[in-house]
Amino acid sequence: MHSQAHDVSAPSLLETLRTGTGLLHVALEQRLPFFSERLDAQWYRRLLQAYYGFYQPMEAALYDSGLIPDGYEPVLRVKTPTLVHDLHALGLTDHAIHALPRCTQLPVLNTPAACLGALYVLEGATLGGQVLRREMALRLDVNADNGGAFLNVYGAETGRRWKDFLDYLSRQPLDTGAAARAVMAARSTFSGFERWLDSQEVLL
Repeated sequence: MHSQAHDVSAPSLLETLRTGTGLLHVALEQRLPFFSERLDAQWYRRLLQAYYGFYQPMEAALYDSGLIPDGYEPVLRVKTPTLVHDLHALGLTDHAIHALPRCTQLPVLNTPAACLGALYVLEGATLGGQVLRREMALRLDVNADNGGAFLNVYGAETGRRWKDFLDYLSRQPLDTGAAARAVMAARSTFSGFERWLDSQEVLL
């Protein structure tokens, strides 16, 4: 029987992703304006427009790549339609949404591992939704019907879907090199998102 000692001592993909992206995650969170006293309805709308400008091409690149390992359910997890719903609620027409600027500097998604790294960032971003939803309801009277559905995109399913995603990650047989590619893509997703939001002048 082969020794499993090297498997036991190696960090899990989740641990590797958390360690590799932790500082970038914190840095971005500190610049998001959701808790700023200066955030108003106009800034909030520009913020959601900028989110759409990143998520739309990002999700298209991921789902069109054909490289996401089996077991992931895009139909349950795609977030762009919810952003479109919110932008409609905030007064944008289909034409106006189609005309919004979109990010072209996306992470390289040319391996299954890279796709997993990017998905880790997008899925992890749903975890703070409950807090953001409450804050925007109090501050701007925004709820799921008038422009705030994206903030709580999974609703009561948030915890379960995150656990399901972690279970999915844990089943991926990534070697050290593939795990490094996943971290590189996750880091690129965080930094690319921050650069994009910065270019749209919606960050603190």
